[in-house]
Amino acid sequence: MKTDLKKVLSISGQPGLFLYLSHANAGAIVESLVTKKRSCFGANARMTSLADISIFTESDEVRLQEVLEKMKAFLGDKEAPAGKSETKVLQAFFEQVLPDYDRDRFYASHMKKVVEWYTCLKNHASLDFENPEDAVKDEAAEEGKPEAVKAAKPKAAAKPKVNTAAKVGKADTRAKAKAEPKRTKSSAK
Repeated sequence: MKTDLKKVLSISGQPGLFLYLSHANAGAIVESLVTKKRSCFGANARMTSLADISIFTESDEVRLQEVLEKMKAFLGDKEAPAGKSETKVLQAFFEQVLPDYDRDRFYASHMKKVVEWYTCLKNHASLDFENPEDAVKDEAAEEGKPEAVKAAKPKAAAKPKVNTAAKVGKADTRAKAKAEPKRTKSSAK
């Protein structure tokens, strides 16, 4: 089974990674990848999808998914360095995996998070990732339509239901009020 990084979340102040399950009135319902315990976090919790994370390089930014795939190709079946490894060990590792990483903006604390996320995904999910382009192709194939047509045709929005009787009643009341002149003390005499 492939991992959808759009649904894998890092939550500020919480250890590990979480899988987004559902929206709730109070926020989001998530499940820990490690413990499988479900929790609800409020809308004010700082949740970040791993699909939205990029790493600075000397020339551009590289999506986290690409970095994780490079780590997988480099490591094979071996384990990544531990998150608590010394800074020099982590820097040496990333120099081999992502040689042009920006040494001024990709800090040791970031490196620790990336190797911890890699290990968590390897042990509790999958390092085979879904690509957004593949999802569009799969949806188009299921419906038997070419992907260009599928992507170009937006879905029609559902029309809201309106209670016409209540709407007409209000309009009639307003129309009568406009038709009748307002009475003042001088016109009443």
